[in-house]
Amino acid sequence: MEVKYNILVVDDEKDIRDVVEIYLINGGFNVITAEDGIEALEVLKNEKIDLIILDIMMPRLDGVRACMKIRETQQIPIIMLSAKTEDSDKILGLNIGADDYITKPFNPLELVARVNSQIRRTKVFTETNEKDEYSVGALTLNSETREVFVEGKFVRLTPREFDILEVLLINIGRVLSTEQIYERVWKEDFCNSDNTVAVHIRNIREKIEINPKDPKYIKLVWGVGYKIEK
Repeated sequence: MEVKYNILVVDDEKDIRDVVEIYLINGGFNVITAEDGIEALEVLKNEKIDLIILDIMMPRLDGVRACMKIRETQQIPIIMLSAKTEDSDKILGLNIGADDYITKPFNPLELVARVNSQIRRTKVFTETNEKDEYSVGALTLNSETREVFVEGKFVRLTPREFDILEVLLINIGRVLSTEQIYERVWKEDFCNSDNTVAVHIRNIREKIEINPKDPKYIKLVWGVGYKIEK
């Protein structure tokens, strides 16, 4: 029997919630809705949620603060919605732990496609790996439990950050271009103008490196890409 994934749609505009819900249900998903971040956090206490669509501009608890709160305890994929189009807003969303970002007005079919991409990446990604654990130096990543440890201490990564680190560890010693990393993790064609990979790698370094400006693990090979050395 086909598994139906639970999607939490959080937006203070009822019309948007209703449209997104219709398209997601037609796409084969179960949908739960919330009007703001506080209501979303309550839903997460009682329901198993596989992905969150989270608007930024909301009363009581906005999407930025809600995302940060969710990331304190959970690694559920988050797609952020915003009427803002500036790169700084997109980077902010990624920096606080979002996995994707889409601006309003948006094509509901594109949103459903992005939901499908996130679900595939999260649920299928580790099934293609030949082993469960990868280590280099004091860094250890477990694909089965989706946990990362540095010097025995647990490091909390977003799902997207985890997958980027996993791709680099699977290909340890090999330089991967930004395009290769993007297409293997996002499962879609690379956009040359997109700095998303660099933003995520900077975030990973902040979490796993003693000195992010002089990284021990993720090395930049100028003009080529990134690698983790053996």
